[in-house]
Amino acid sequence: MRRVESAPNLVIATLWADALSAAGIEARVFSRYLSSIAGEIPPSEAEPTVWVLDDRDLERARQLLGELQRPVRGAGWRCESCGERHGPQFAQCWNCGAARTDPR
Repeated sequence: MRRVESAPNLVIATLWADALSAAGIEARVFSRYLSSIAGEIPPSEAEPTVWVLDDRDLERARQLLGELQRPVRGAGWRCESCGERHGPQFAQCWNCGAARTDPR
């Protein structure tokens, strides 16, 4: 088991662990509740951490989390079905559910 990354809060740590699990990497969040004692222990020790269970997944997990932490760049798009405008990070229309058809 290896530590992948510290997260600024429990919500982000959980999202990261869920994203890794969705990619086929078994991941867990540790130090979930230490933020309540931040100040009594060093703040960096109170942050939740994401760990992979299989050491061989460490580099792939770090790569995936790096991709999640970088914002998506590019042009926005307009849904061909309903005309709703979306940012470049979306692959599906929130309004009608149609998939993005233009190339990224």
